Amino acid sequence: MEQAFESFAHAAGLALEVVGIFTIVAGVFAATIVLFADVRRRDPFEHTYRRYRKDVGRAILLGLELLVAADIIGTVAVEPTFRSVGVLAVIVAIRTFLSFSLELEVSGRWPWQRESEPAVQPGAVGMQPQSQRSL
Repeated sequence: MEQAFESFAHAAGLALEVVGIFTIVAGVFAATIVLFADVRRRDPFEHTYRRYRKDVGRAILLGLELLVAADIIGTVAVEPTFRSVGVLAVIVAIRTFLSFSLELEVSGRWPWQRESEPAVQPGAVGMQPQSQRSL
């Protein structure tokens, strides 16, 4: 019974890794197709660039979430040693930092901010809310 569970957990972790990688690749590919369509329509560069970055960022965010889930399944369910859990903690911390950074880049908000709170301009010095910045 335990062997069957380990086999299932290993297969599920591997499947999530594959789906996570596919999600990133497919998302970047789809975003690139949209980019070419925007360029062909001669949309303004600023709009085209921002849309492409948002689309790529969303694909990476979703893929990272799936990869974190795969890491958790692979580490906790298959081989729960102190060393593997420590490595998992580092991997999850790095991927969580990347997810937060990408979320800020894509939406202009930290993940814990509500929609009604003022957005920040990605890449702005000090990450001040737009309403507090001088023109």
